[in-house]
Amino acid sequence: MTEDAKSLNPDFSRRGFMGTALAATGFALAAEPVAAQVITTDEVGLNAGPLKIGDLPVYVARPAMGGNLPTVLVVQEIFGVHEHIRDICRRLAKLGYLAIAPELYFRQGDPTAYKDVQALLKDLVSKVPDAQVLADLDACAAWATANGGDANKLAITGFCWGGRITWLYAAHNPKLKAGIAWYGRLVGEASANNPKHPVDVAAQLKAPVLGLYGGADQGIPQDTIERMRGALKAAKVKSEIVVYTDAPHAFNADYRASYRAMPAQAGWVRMVDWLKANLG
Repeated sequence: MTEDAKSLNPDFSRRGFMGTALAATGFALAAEPVAAQVITTDEVGLNAGPLKIGDLPVYVARPAMGGNLPTVLVVQEIFGVHEHIRDICRRLAKLGYLAIAPELYFRQGDPTAYKDVQALLKDLVSKVPDAQVLADLDACAAWATANGGDANKLAITGFCWGGRITWLYAAHNPKLKAGIAWYGRLVGEASANNPKHPVDVAAQLKAPVLGLYGGADQGIPQDTIERMRGALKAAKVKSEIVVYTDAPHAFNADYRASYRAMPAQAGWVRMVDWLKANLG
């Protein structure tokens, strides 16, 4: 499915604005500079903050009251768990979800220590094994079940680097009920740390995945999206890819120049509907 971003305008609440002070919270490398208008979500009615699951640092946001909550694992961009990812968790918590964003690079290094994107990719991101990431996500899912989450209502969403991981996790965890992958890479060369890519595991998906992609994404060619669609169709799995025709990569990253309000808002609505449809 392809959608023209200019034709979409769902109701979406911009909860506030933050300025360049956000650069101190991990946005500096990612934004260059931080956008003047950043969606922020307060903690009213929530329990939110950092903690550790074993030795794994995570950020958790959840409704302050109630239990047996549907759980959403939130997987970071290449830049780590910065304020935008934490805000995504709070947005989900406001909707009644237990949202967990793990620091998936922590064994290999600190993404905020890098001043250059290519150095970050080469010296840190490339050294993070997929197997380690999937195991850490399993640990988060187990922790959620033991701490007020509903074991039968587990979902995952991820952005950029985390979008690719979303597809892989949907092929990994049989307990997963839904995935939403935002502009995650679909194909690539196999390596020791990244032995398979989403197109390679399409037939093994254990939960339906909604892919949200940009038609103007220079890093994810449209032919790779069509390859993934073909693999999903051949596997006869219940998944869907939506392409917003004018949207670039990272169109949901409201703190960056790549942000496009209409496809971001439309994608968010689609994600919420996907969660509702598959988690009950």
